[in-house]
Amino acid sequence: MNIRVGFGFDVHRLTEGRDLWLGGIKLEHSKGLLGHSDADVLIHAICDAILGAANMRDIGYHFPDTGEEFKDIDSKILLRRTVELIAGKGYKVENVDATICAERPKLKAYIPDMQQCLAQCMDIDTDDVSIKATTTEKLGFTGREEGISAYATVLICR
Repeated sequence: MNIRVGFGFDVHRLTEGRDLWLGGIKLEHSKGLLGHSDADVLIHAICDAILGAANMRDIGYHFPDTGEEFKDIDSKILLRRTVELIAGKGYKVENVDATICAERPKLKAYIPDMQQCLAQCMDIDTDDVSIKATTTEKLGFTGREEGISAYATVLICR
């Protein structure tokens, strides 16, 4: 058995006039994340972690922000494609541990839905998707509510 660990990070700016998508779930908020796709920082961090674990570069390499086919794309599609990419090398996601850094909105109530959504996209059990939320205690760009960041660690095996 070949076991590998990957780490991912993503950040996007908050802006008016966009929906807020986190973990594949649309959240009620006055601002959304700016990006070429739907800018779901949690999914993007998970994709990078998965790709890194399989030594397959990063999300921008496979899904460039210059590609019109990825303009406003649902990041759940990118996650499913990422899982398919590593399957081509014989790997499967075993578990995910992720953290979202945001001052607002409060995320606690959304986490179970995010876990279920992400587990379905990766074809793993909901119990294998850990999502935590934290603030930066009003420090930095996150604390000033200028953006949201996410970190993810994954275990894959073949």
